[in-house]
Amino acid sequence: EIATQVAAIGQSLDEVERALGAPGSRTATALSAFLILFREGLEAILVVAAVLALVLRSGQREAVRYVHLGWAGALVAGALTWFAARALVDVSGAAREVTEGVSALLASAILLYVGFWLHGKSHAQAWNAFISRHLKGAMTSRAVWALAGVSFLAVYHEAFETVLFYETLWAQEGEAGGGSIVLGFAAALVALLVVGVAIFRYGMRLPIGPFFAISALLMAILAVVFAGQGIAALQEAGVVDASVVAFPRIEWLGIHPTAQTLAAQAVALAVVVAIYARPWLSRRLARPVA
Repeated sequence: EIATQVAAIGQSLDEVERALGAPGSRTATALSAFLILFREGLEAILVVAAVLALVLRSGQREAVRYVHLGWAGALVAGALTWFAARALVDVSGAAREVTEGVSALLASAILLYVGFWLHGKSHAQAWNAFISRHLKGAMTSRAVWALAGVSFLAVYHEAFETVLFYETLWAQEGEAGGGSIVLGFAAALVALLVVGVAIFRYGMRLPIGPFFAISALLMAILAVVFAGQGIAALQEAGVVDASVVAFPRIEWLGIHPTAQTLAAQAVALAVVVAIYARPWLSRRLARPVA
């Protein structure tokens, strides 16, 4: 009888694992993987292109190799960060759910910050002023290693965020969703290669304003999705209570029918609205009262 009960319990646990680990939409997973790498990679390319343009305009061609050294080192450091992250999050059971939840919430917070930063840089003039301000000291002091440092930090910042977001996706989708993530990753690499060659070889100019505006919107959507998925993972681990409510479940949008997940997404959405409403409110407050 005990053996029969153990077998029944084991079967039930297998069903629970399949239910909790059920992968979401393969298309949505691949698209998320593509957008994360393409957006982060394109921003890194734009930063490096801006640095190189300023270096060449200043006539300091000898400093170009230091700029290339900086971004190449950042890619190596990003790869090492990826392997370190894979080793650190190699857990299972409730610990895996907690890791997934915490990483998703952290990713959501970073996405909201990045979205705010991008929204502020959605105008070409503001973007150019940002680059010039951060490179002014390096250019005037002819400190070529400072240029390498700017190139390294700009690209490693994007690489670190990419590792974090991909680890979050991988934890959520599991091994079953690995193929979709790899597909999105590979497609983004090809797209970045094409865009990078066009920018550096042919001097193609991207519309900076629309790029940052659209990127900010995509980051805002992902932040809301990750907020819901993070709380859901913590609920599966028993860390956060789950108060079921009458609401549709949309896995690929991170929407779960619990008060806690919906509240987290509502907070993230409120932050997004505040980010986009801030310039409008500033203009309204700046108007003189008639």
